[in-house]
Amino acid sequence: MDNIWFVEPIRAERAALVALLQQPGVRWAEVTAEVLELGSATVVLERYLAGGDVLFAVGDAQAALDKAERDIQQWEAEGIGVHAFYDSSYPAQLRDVHQLPPVIFTRGEVRDDRRAVAVVGTRQASARGLGIARTVATALARNDVTVVSGLAAGIDTAAHTAALQAQGRTVAVIGTGIRRAYPAANAQLQQEIGRRGLVLSQFWPDGAPTKQTFPMRNAVMSGYAAATVVVEAPWRSGARIQARLALQHGRPVVMPRELLEHDWARDYAERPGVYVVDNTEELLAVTEKLVAEAAGGFESPQELSTVVQF
Repeated sequence: MDNIWFVEPIRAERAALVALLQQPGVRWAEVTAEVLELGSATVVLERYLAGGDVLFAVGDAQAALDKAERDIQQWEAEGIGVHAFYDSSYPAQLRDVHQLPPVIFTRGEVRDDRRAVAVVGTRQASARGLGIARTVATALARNDVTVVSGLAAGIDTAAHTAALQAQGRTVAVIGTGIRRAYPAANAQLQQEIGRRGLVLSQFWPDGAPTKQTFPMRNAVMSGYAAATVVVEAPWRSGARIQARLALQHGRPVVMPRELLEHDWARDYAERPGVYVVDNTEELLAVTEKLVAEAAGGFESPQELSTVVQF
């Protein structure tokens, strides 16, 4: 393999960031902040590996960079995109959030998805909740809005599937590495989204699911979308976590009035940026307005779906 120092500067910086993140004990948020401060992942890597002794920095950095470049080449050979937070291919809307991942991995087509709405909810969804998720995702997809969800069972699966069936675009933000499928029952759906939309992960490609990865996934999902629609979400649901994170990111949250049976939803309903709606027509009208504000307006919006009372 060619020496890493002869790789094009942008690619070398991406390899340097990957190499940094591969070092034991590093905190990803601190890495991002330091790279932003110094303007170079290579400089940060050399400082980190020097450990106070600059004489040994270059050689150690060389080995780390070579390993990172080999890994990147292997991932790319499998069709996995690798995007550093300073790359032009990195989703611009994610740079606005505090928890931005320093690197993301993708499978599928990366687009400017500012016209995107997250549709989320519980894994143990009711028949009514699944119906609402399908109706909302179908209408959004037909109106040229990207449907974002987390590829979990229940509401997420219904939203992704409906968007695909409507010939629309859907983005799955997953809580595992991109080489994995969780739940296993959604492996085929994940492959289809990778072919027709986009699968996105902030974790190493072989990363396993943990209790921590899914809330982290929710943070990225809420930052990626212009707004979040919470269909069903009991107290312990990840969708409730996403609603909180969306508000922290300055992203509006839309929820059906029936969610107000939960204490957390009644509390959230009093906060700025939360919209409580009574039926799907109102939900879709609010969502259209929010996406238009985020993306500069729709072009020739199509007829929205018929009203379904919650």
